[in-house]
Amino acid sequence: MGLVSRAVFNGGRHVLGVIPKTLMPKEITGEAVGEVRAVSGMHQRKAEMVRQADAFVALPGGYGTLEELLEVITWAQLGIHDKPVGLLNVDGYYNSLLLFIDEAVGEGFIEPAARHIIISAPTACELLSKLEDYVPRHESVATKLRWEMEQLGHSAKLDIAR
Repeated sequence: MGLVSRAVFNGGRHVLGVIPKTLMPKEITGEAVGEVRAVSGMHQRKAEMVRQADAFVALPGGYGTLEELLEVITWAQLGIHDKPVGLLNVDGYYNSLLLFIDEAVGEGFIEPAARHIIISAPTACELLSKLEDYVPRHESVATKLRWEMEQLGHSAKLDIAR
């Protein structure tokens, strides 16, 4: 993440890192690149990234990457956002995951139109080109406005309970 952030920043682009406060001592070990926004937890981190991002790209990674990737895909399927989700499939890193998802489509667990939420490519240039051409084809469960209204109501209930 640091190398990607530095390259983007050095290329003259805005870099925004969103991190839970409890992870800051462990994750930020050197000088921060760009803007760092501290949030209360992982859910708030993902919600902030959905608000700020134009697209999502997963590089090869571990459990945390997979967890965030699957949640952002699910949010797209539900209609919480309509932004493209990309996999930088370096050396076929995500081939097994894509095969699993294709199997889930074949077995009827994922709608074929929702399969198109995920875009993959072996190179950054090809992936960026595909992300720019992305048009959502899946049916949303909840409109973005309905989701935001429900979240506002939920937040208000939490504030009242304190």
